[in-house]
Amino acid sequence: MSTFDVLQRFGTLALIRHAVTVLLFLVLHLIRIPLVLVARVIEGVMRELDRYATAQASRPRSEPVNQFFPYESRREARYAQPR
Repeated sequence: MSTFDVLQRFGTLALIRHAVTVLLFLVLHLIRIPLVLVARVIEGVMRELDRYATAQASRPRSEPVNQFFPYESRREARYAQPR
């Protein structure tokens, strides 16, 4: 069915509504492209932050967890008399 057939069968208003609908569809897709790109950039940054945080959290500690007593004397400090 050609444009002129649609115009003759359904009228000018139907043809204009269809053209506006197609243009709106195209505009919405053009608006969507930058939003998708921004979302992908944010996803990449979040993935890198997650990778960094995971690496930091799973790294073995270089110093003892108990910082109030020396590592070697934790057992002795447990039984030490308070001063």
